[in-house]
Amino acid sequence: MAFDLDVFLASPRASGLALSPAGDRLVTSVATLAPDGTSFVSALWELDPAGGRAPRRLTRSAAGERAATFLPDGGLLFTSSRPDPGAEDGDDDAPALWLLPAGGGEASQVAATPGGVGAFTVARDAGTVVLATEVFPAASSLDEDRERGKSRKDAKVGAVLFESYPIRFWDHDLGPRRTRLFAAPPPTADDDRPQLRDLTPDAGGALHETTFSVTPDGGTVVTTWHVGGVMDRTADLVAIDVADGRRRTLAHVERTWHDSPACSPDGRWVAVLRSEYGSPDAATQTALWLVDLADGSARRLAADLDLWPRDPVWAPDSSAVYFCADEQGRSPLFRVDLDGGGVRRLSAAGAFHDVHPSPDGRHVYAMRALIDQPLHAVRLDAAGTDQEPAVLPTPGYPLTLTSRVVEVAGPAADGTPLRSWLVLPSEATPENPAPLVVFIHGGPLSSWNEWSWRWCPHLLADRGYAVLLPDPALSTGYGQEFVQRGWGRWGEAPFTDLMAAVDATVARPDVDGSRTAAMGGSFGGYMANWVAGHTDRFDCIVTHASLWALDQFHATTDDVAWLEYEFGDPWADAVRWQENSPHRHLDRISTPMLVIHGENDDRVPVGEALRLYTDLCRKGVESKFLLFPDENHWVLKPNNSRVWYETVFAWLDHHVLGKEFTRPELL
Repeated sequence: MAFDLDVFLASPRASGLALSPAGDRLVTSVATLAPDGTSFVSALWELDPAGGRAPRRLTRSAAGERAATFLPDGGLLFTSSRPDPGAEDGDDDAPALWLLPAGGGEASQVAATPGGVGAFTVARDAGTVVLATEVFPAASSLDEDRERGKSRKDAKVGAVLFESYPIRFWDHDLGPRRTRLFAAPPPTADDDRPQLRDLTPDAGGALHETTFSVTPDGGTVVTTWHVGGVMDRTADLVAIDVADGRRRTLAHVERTWHDSPACSPDGRWVAVLRSEYGSPDAATQTALWLVDLADGSARRLAADLDLWPRDPVWAPDSSAVYFCADEQGRSPLFRVDLDGGGVRRLSAAGAFHDVHPSPDGRHVYAMRALIDQPLHAVRLDAAGTDQEPAVLPTPGYPLTLTSRVVEVAGPAADGTPLRSWLVLPSEATPENPAPLVVFIHGGPLSSWNEWSWRWCPHLLADRGYAVLLPDPALSTGYGQEFVQRGWGRWGEAPFTDLMAAVDATVARPDVDGSRTAAMGGSFGGYMANWVAGHTDRFDCIVTHASLWALDQFHATTDDVAWLEYEFGDPWADAVRWQENSPHRHLDRISTPMLVIHGENDDRVPVGEALRLYTDLCRKGVESKFLLFPDENHWVLKPNNSRVWYETVFAWLDHHVLGKEFTRPELL
């Protein structure tokens, strides 16, 4: 059966994982196409940790459910915008916290806020719940916050007065409400909702992008706390006493962002990520640190590992920390022992997420994706090394594909080893070589290492294209020096690495180097624009959510501080901003270009696409502009996704295969 758009959009999409305190239940969230085909709706499904039983659906509503987390008694908390039958009035469909009792029965709403329940966590022993929600800065209570929101709604006022920077994030304004943390005792399935207590009434914008954890006894919340100024992304690690709200700083490092804190099961330690922001001459880097919760003393874990850790999780006996890290086109699961026993890789294949060690310490459960398979639940032996995990039955897995995946290796211009994934159609042979499409990843600090629902190469392979997924300079998983090679010089090694990867690929007899195209989104779109101004080797280019004029981008993106660390202050020294801006090479562009953008994109504002398309039209370059007024940095709605792919298919087929351009029906 062909792996076409209909199959792609109808395929269940699992994400997230929760493990019960007894270790006998796993729950994931599965998104499926709504009956009318215009949206995806999530539901909670139970998976068998032993792998013997088929998945079982737990929830069902038009609004959907997500973010499952177990209470100590086995009750299951989740968030949903479903209406509460017992409520007199709602909070404008804001996500609320719901409880599915351990013994079964109907779910009940246990906490609701006017600004909606965001991230939340549960104390593993005490069951204390800590949640994030948005509150008007001047509101002294949730009741007052609700009244302020009602007054604005009744007056039909949507204006926001900003008094700090940043003012936007990805696809929404940072206001008028701002994030605060609230705590509540363990919820139960009776009619009495637990009282929410404001732990951070003075937070202001300090909890923007916050991540937090709570000690097992529920007594202390450990969270990131933004203390930097306009162009300073410094975020401290702070501890908040749940009883009285007193806050103390555990770790402060200038020009460093703390992230993903995880409190140890014994309540003594916090494992946390530190991203030390670089300078125009030194690339940023991320490391795993261990912080003493009592006195704030700290030491680095896995210091000899030349990779960037993410998502730390504790072993049940507090003796070790599990984490994931990009490595050579994968993102394996690692373990580091606190006693200095070194780092061990549990599984070398795939990209791991949502890691949960079993209570007895024997197994580790996680979600894993491969380049050719979406997320699915797996079980690993906690004592194993480079093992192939046991796959647990998961909705949507496995997918039946017509393509195959291989690796391509070759040297960069400076001799640095390069590697890429290559997705080949089943019919590609030396006698019938496949045309090539190059996918350039975003980030830029990222890697092609797992399945993507947004940029799926297998849809193109099903249509006869070979798809190259290269990791050029700046990609993660190849060591700090590999990042440094492209740091602040986006138009140099990242570009020449891409061309070297293409050269190594078209040298294969089953790939047709005379029929090629290049595509990229976000930073990948930047590189697509740069490629257009520096080579005419491709038959066409697709550029999505792309950076075009860096001077304009600097002034309009949602948070430019991260880019100033790399390129410097443009008002003091604009050389790197000018040297790396694709728009300065407009006069060299002759390759046909398809420009795509979402109008609600605040990370790469739509002005980049408007200026790019206008410049291409004035220059006389063959081009089209696909604009999504109701999408942001990503195209998420099913029918918009269909239009995105159908337009890209038509553009590639026309310029690479010589077919007539066929306008999608919905356009």
